[in-house]
Amino acid sequence: MAFLDENYLLTNPSAVDLFNCVKELPIIDAHNHGDVKEILENKGWEDIWEVEAATDHYVWELMRKRGVPEGKITGQASNEEKWTALAGILPECAGNPVYEWIHLDLKRRFDIHEPISTKNAKDVWDKTQDLLKKAEMKPQALLKEMKVEIMCTTDPPTSDLKEHQQAKKQVKDVQILPTWRPDKLMNVQKKEWKENVELLGKFTDTDITSLTGLMEAAGKSHDHFEKNGCVASDHGILEPLGKFVKEKDASAIYDKALGGNELDTIEWKKFMSFMMCLFGRLNQESGWVTQIHIGAMRDYRSSLWNSLGPDSGGDISTNALEIAGNLKYFLNQFAEEGKVVLYCLDPTHLPTLATIARAFPNISLGAPWWLNDSPFGMEQHIKYMATIDLLSNHAGMVTDSRKLMSYGSRTEMFRRVLCNAVGDMEQKGQLPLQVAKNIVRKVSYERPLELFFNR
Repeated sequence: MAFLDENYLLTNPSAVDLFNCVKELPIIDAHNHGDVKEILENKGWEDIWEVEAATDHYVWELMRKRGVPEGKITGQASNEEKWTALAGILPECAGNPVYEWIHLDLKRRFDIHEPISTKNAKDVWDKTQDLLKKAEMKPQALLKEMKVEIMCTTDPPTSDLKEHQQAKKQVKDVQILPTWRPDKLMNVQKKEWKENVELLGKFTDTDITSLTGLMEAAGKSHDHFEKNGCVASDHGILEPLGKFVKEKDASAIYDKALGGNELDTIEWKKFMSFMMCLFGRLNQESGWVTQIHIGAMRDYRSSLWNSLGPDSGGDISTNALEIAGNLKYFLNQFAEEGKVVLYCLDPTHLPTLATIARAFPNISLGAPWWLNDSPFGMEQHIKYMATIDLLSNHAGMVTDSRKLMSYGSRTEMFRRVLCNAVGDMEQKGQLPLQVAKNIVRKVSYERPLELFFNR
């Protein structure tokens, strides 16, 4: 098998047949970090560094790991110098999915087939710079070419969503919807929490000097998102919290925090639980999906946080979490009639999440997230889920991507791994070929369309 050839990641004959059934299906991407302004302006990019690495902390981490100085990653070096540095270390990144994503992007979008290295860095720079000037390489054309049918961005509760409103009118062939991300309202242990609550009060014209006011403001924001097509909330939480907390207790904690007083661990966890249950109730009433991303310990590398801020490549995963106990009340309240998707960062959490999903028909497992988002991680995730839960209930692939060019590559990788895993089952006689075809089509397209958009 040659590098990224037609049988890439497909190791059995059935896998090839199955991939042919799904490779041309449209993309339903219910969670990404798309830049709606970038899509609306439709200017495109000046160079390949902007396309592949300027916004991607996955790439930055690998460059740091191979000794590239920060000046050639996030610093003042020119984009061509940064690209040359990336090309120089890229051969040493083989085995990491970033290596494959970049090469898939170059092959599918730029017709560049040779592996990238110092030897051809300049040629690739020049060729892609010329191609990026063409109309077919602008964001809106690329979304159409990649067959992105629906994409859901990730948006703070104070977003006016004007760009989404414009996109609804101006962007053809793709539906761009917002996703409600209210984590800042419940992260009472963080120093910026009070500022975020006050911003919400101003945004919704609501008096937030009491917990009742905050709840009212959150409801107004939720309504605003619903009017603009939102179908889901998203929550990135280190340790999921959703225990029962009396409103009067949460109110006392709120007053204490708003007054600038420090909370102890029990207090801020109680407040987060109360707010998470508020979000769950709002979602249930609106028929939204509640997406919970579990296990990311943010800003673990302090020097990066201090110099570059969040989302700069200093986050890690940890398995030292209580999941089942913390989620029991929340899921029993809001997963019976509502819809919940659980995303797994640390693979050691998969048995817990899979058995929880098995116990609740309205809970789905999402795509392997972040550090699991690789051929190895996805295959293990898919096979385990098929054994414990139901693969046909998989929530579908989400790109979680911060760069538009990779929507197609990330989705292709997932579909290939899915088809290989299911094809392997068919080869072993575990299911007939037609059933396998139905399952991969459902997971690739029909299931996310049904789950998130009731279609």
